[in-house]
Amino acid sequence: MNNAIINEKPITDLKTSDFYYDLPQERIAQHPMEKRDESRLMVLDRKNGTLEHKQFFDILDYLNPEDVLVINDSKVIPARLYGHAEGREEAAVELLLLRQRELDTWECLVKPGKRARIGMKSIFGNGALVGEVIDIVEEGNRLIRFSYDHEKYANIYEILQVIGLMPLPPYITEQLKDNDRYQTVYAREEGSAAAPTAGLHFTPELLQKIKEKGVAIAPVMLHVGLGTFRPVKADNINDHIMHTEFFSVPEESARIINERKAKGGRLICVGTTSCRTIESVAEENGHIPAMSGDTGIFIYPGYRFKAVDALITNFHLPESTLLMLVSAFYNREKVMEAYHTAVEEEYRFFSFGDAMFIE
Repeated sequence: MNNAIINEKPITDLKTSDFYYDLPQERIAQHPMEKRDESRLMVLDRKNGTLEHKQFFDILDYLNPEDVLVINDSKVIPARLYGHAEGREEAAVELLLLRQRELDTWECLVKPGKRARIGMKSIFGNGALVGEVIDIVEEGNRLIRFSYDHEKYANIYEILQVIGLMPLPPYITEQLKDNDRYQTVYAREEGSAAAPTAGLHFTPELLQKIKEKGVAIAPVMLHVGLGTFRPVKADNINDHIMHTEFFSVPEESARIINERKAKGGRLICVGTTSCRTIESVAEENGHIPAMSGDTGIFIYPGYRFKAVDALITNFHLPESTLLMLVSAFYNREKVMEAYHTAVEEEYRFFSFGDAMFIE
């Protein structure tokens, strides 16, 4: 089943500036922790209004045997390419592959964008990959058709592994020594332009302990693209439009989730991408159907959650849609207070930073 889901948005008088907080530059984590699960964990209890400081491996103590943990198993591809315009080596071109439309045709973010007219060709990897602009799509992105030696490379993913770079966010300025550290340990299906970072804290050993406790793990998939990390430029958040992203909820995962929910277990989402996937498909009674398609769901205060009971998430950028989602799940004032506390307590922020558990 394939659907395009853009849920009705709640009306709010909140402004984008209502989600601003001051963050010192040194609080932005530039590299992952040596051990994934030794990052810090802030625990927020919505019922009691309490806040605790733990380490991520303590998450085990907050999970119940009847719960189900929903993870996003999308895999980040080396989606950043540097090259030059055909016949003009001095004309640098940078591409970020956002979304596969056909086998070798991708929606891309191009820099510089003004130069990327239909018909323009760019050369990457000393000629190993050639990209031609064939259309202009929403927000000025370009549709690019790639050509390469199909006898040497079975598909574009193989050549990206050779000449592509991991698409680290611009606030990470240090070089990543190991590309696997920008992947979750359960990443499976290639297609994301950024990591679902809440899952970076899990180790195989911690996941095994979670399973041994009786907690079920249900994978869903959302390929992270511009919809997740595109900045909000509108003053009023009602005016922000999300890019759509491809998602999939497998039948087995839907079955596990519905069985656990029926028995009183909690649905705990690992990350905002898993949360958006679940809420995109959830029926009014909380039932989760198996489904795949596109979602442009934008969750912010005023939204009524239909299925998600608890959320594991990182600390997000000021004025971002991710911070708005977290604020919708709990309470904007409480979340902003928690963020101020995290700054004072010297938590590490953003992709390689610490985590938060909201129950």
